[in-house]
Amino acid sequence: MYAPSRVKLVEVGPRDGLQNEPEAVPTAVKIGLINRLAAAGLRVIEVGSFVSERWVPQMADTPAVLAGIARAPGTRYAVLTPNRRGFDEALTAAADEVAVFAAASETFSLRNINCSIGASLDRLGAVCAAATAAVMPVRGYVSCALGCPYEGDVPAAKVAEVASNLHRMGCYEISLGDTIGVGTPSQARAMVEAVAAVVPIERLAVHFHDTYGQALANLVAVLDLGVAVVDSAVAGLGGCPYARGATGNVATEDVLYMLDGLGVETGVAMAPLLEAGTYICQALGREPASRVARALAARESACSSAGARRP
Repeated sequence: MYAPSRVKLVEVGPRDGLQNEPEAVPTAVKIGLINRLAAAGLRVIEVGSFVSERWVPQMADTPAVLAGIARAPGTRYAVLTPNRRGFDEALTAAADEVAVFAAASETFSLRNINCSIGASLDRLGAVCAAATAAVMPVRGYVSCALGCPYEGDVPAAKVAEVASNLHRMGCYEISLGDTIGVGTPSQARAMVEAVAAVVPIERLAVHFHDTYGQALANLVAVLDLGVAVVDSAVAGLGGCPYARGATGNVATEDVLYMLDGLGVETGVAMAPLLEAGTYICQALGREPASRVARALAARESACSSAGARRP
């Protein structure tokens, strides 16, 4: 198989991974997580979002998070901004880049943001225009790129249409999201091929959830096409509130292990990444969803036990 020599990992755990937590995650914990992720070598970290506190209370402290992090040289701290008001708040809070999102499913768009795809794109056009004027990089997301919890299969042509609109608005990169984690490698490949026909492949990223255990296989399928940007969440954090049973994002540790095995450079070191995952999981009171994190922790525990038994 073909694999790019280098892949950019976009860490979405602090935002997409934590936004649906049922209990408030302290601001200090979020700051500690972000600082640890930067220390592991991650150079693009999505730290929060400027959205209505009524709908996403977990992200209400995003300004405080941005004010409290120790900004690492060369690291970009991004936020999600679904409208012009959110963009203005992100600018005031000194975010390094913003992200906007649109769905490829009409029903998901209506249920998620209470407007049609067309209306959402009109709204995002204002955000992109403001970002261009402010010389602020803007990244686009396409949700439900491989399936919708309400409509089922989503045509690849619809994904390509939405992605093309975001690209024309000025998004420097378009992340294609399998929001509910239902896609398979052949579907992922066909979807990316359709989008690459209207948006240059070097402008595309992928954002796979691992609900059916297909995320890494899907990644291999699209790396082979030339995709070189991957979204992931430390410890496999996350989920989708609009899709019952949908699990978290593909774990950054698992993606890194696979890419290391393929000889692909990322600039990310496994040991401090594992430490960041342990840190946030202890704060949340649960085990990491990352298979690599669990396997390495078990191996370390076994080695420690064997050492303790030696005479």
